[in-house]
Amino acid sequence: MELMQHIEHGNFTLADLDALPDDGRQYELVDGIYLVTPSPTVLHQMAAMEIVYRLRHKCPPEYQVYFAPMDYRPTSGRSLQPDVIVASCHDRGPDALRLPLLLAVEVLSPATRSKDLILKRNLYEEAGVRSYWIFDPEAEALTVLELEGGRYVERAVVKGDDAFDAELPFQVRIVPSELVRRR
Repeated sequence: MELMQHIEHGNFTLADLDALPDDGRQYELVDGIYLVTPSPTVLHQMAAMEIVYRLRHKCPPEYQVYFAPMDYRPTSGRSLQPDVIVASCHDRGPDALRLPLLLAVEVLSPATRSKDLILKRNLYEEAGVRSYWIFDPEAEALTVLELEGGRYVERAVVKGDDAFDAELPFQVRIVPSELVRRR
């Protein structure tokens, strides 16, 4: 059973975050506060890998697809780890992505649901991430948000065997049920 995500309050910095041991948990930093999440479930990992596979298959050469753990550091006080990222090949610094992402994808799990639906949505929007996909593997549902005038607009909610034909960050077809179908 997955443990609940917890928050460690303090005035933590990126240097503090970088000094943490690799213990299998996900550590993110938001304005001096650690967000700590346990290792993902099998269903979560399966869905994330299927999304990576589909994106990489269609990814143009000027873009790169990354998967967690990959730090995205939009400010000097924030370090986030989306499950899947698409960024320009030129946007990567020596240790993290820093410029606004083309796409951030989060796969929901019991430990991350509220963080992904509320907190990360606001943080990605504020950071100028062009598109944010939220995938719920239990419901086989993909919610697609795109930045318009500095705010996210819901472009689609696709469920089950219905297909989403993305234009951002590039053309790719996603069918939610195929992301969790056991082979």
